[in-house]
Amino acid sequence: MPRPLSVLFLAAEADPFIKVGGLGDVASALPRALRALSPDLDIRLVIPRHPMLNLDGHELAPVAEYALSRGGGYVMARVFETRFEGLPVYLIDGAPISTATSVYSSDMSVDGEKYAFFSLAALDLPRHLRWSPQVLHANDWHTAAAVYALSLRRDDSEFSWTKSVLCVHNLPFMGGGAGPSLSAYGIHSAAHSGLPDWARHFPLPMGLAAADAIVAVSPAYALEMLTPEYGCGLQDFLRARADVVSGILNGIDNKQFDPSTDSALTVSYNADSLHARGANKLALQTALGLPTDPQVPLLGMITRMDPQKGVDIAIAGLRLAADLPWQAVLLGTGIQYLEEEAAALQGDFPERVRAVARYDDALSRQIYAGADVLLMPSRYEPCGLAQMIAMRYGCVPLVRETGGLGDTVRPYTDLLNGTGFLFIEPSPQALVNALGEALALYRNRERWQALQLNGMAQDFSWARSAHAYESLYRKLAV
Repeated sequence: MPRPLSVLFLAAEADPFIKVGGLGDVASALPRALRALSPDLDIRLVIPRHPMLNLDGHELAPVAEYALSRGGGYVMARVFETRFEGLPVYLIDGAPISTATSVYSSDMSVDGEKYAFFSLAALDLPRHLRWSPQVLHANDWHTAAAVYALSLRRDDSEFSWTKSVLCVHNLPFMGGGAGPSLSAYGIHSAAHSGLPDWARHFPLPMGLAAADAIVAVSPAYALEMLTPEYGCGLQDFLRARADVVSGILNGIDNKQFDPSTDSALTVSYNADSLHARGANKLALQTALGLPTDPQVPLLGMITRMDPQKGVDIAIAGLRLAADLPWQAVLLGTGIQYLEEEAAALQGDFPERVRAVARYDDALSRQIYAGADVLLMPSRYEPCGLAQMIAMRYGCVPLVRETGGLGDTVRPYTDLLNGTGFLFIEPSPQALVNALGEALALYRNRERWQALQLNGMAQDFSWARSAHAYESLYRKLAV
């Protein structure tokens, strides 16, 4: 019988209350998957009570109110509780949170204050609940200050046995500029930590210096963070802490992403009825105003318009591959010049390309179910979810071999286990070379279907990830 285990899980966002990016999926799905593993695992989620929260169907009960010392004065924290599928969820409110107009701001004087307040209020919460967590699990820079502050309270009896896990979803985002807010709350720059001088007052490096375990969101990204190319100036420091660095791949919600039940699709299907998938391609071509030719490979890209995602690589690559047979749809918003380049690609190839500059969940699912190939030429990708979702829908991924993309996509040359196409160099020509291989194989319907079925058979469920996290928690909480 497993021994009881208590975990305090901190995040800046969590679906369905608030979701901006992939962290919202993780903070929603992982705690619920952990709770499902064992009744002895008491995990509780804490998020800010952002003004723009979606609280439909969720009643909030006030559970605590307390003051945080700040610069000779005090800031009041108010805490509310609700439940999501049995998971206890605490929402922290206070002036730094309630006055913010967005979840994330480009103004670090706003975000630095908000997340310094949130991190320290979350760390103080257990004493007001009369509950003691054995593990504090923080995510990214927004909650990393809680990990560092915990290390300063080891002499307090209530924290003497609490271990910390800091999960890195995207290393370059370190919270630069939040130092003054942390100092105002009594958390000064990290000392004697092995960090470079410039990083001693950044929340994420401070948390990394204090964490009992550092977890990247894929095994490959855990190794990449130790290199100059991906370490963002922290590679030497992280190599010195390599014994506490590991990688656990994120998962996807198999119930949420299921082509046999997805109401956004024209025709539902599964691995035993893969032939029915073609109706979704026809419907997608029709909806986009593309020629309805089932023989022409349809390429999809569902992404944030950002150089990190290799959007410019994809656009330049498609121009280079103009002599090959393909259609393409690019869905996403982000940096304006990339949105404009995508629109220009459609303008130059109006019979082959559609660029859709919006967030559209239904259309994204239709692309997963109707496109033949998903393009992900990321310059770096800590984990990536789109390639996992694509495989579940029988859409074959074509990805750059980096981070979680290399961990999840097996090369098509593996005749028994292959699931997609990979290339290494972050260049348009490298993408074109891989695309040429994909389009050549597409003509071999038997081989192509084998790739689809191999992808659909992969287990990317959160249950797999949850087992790995539970094992880590129990190892720390001995």
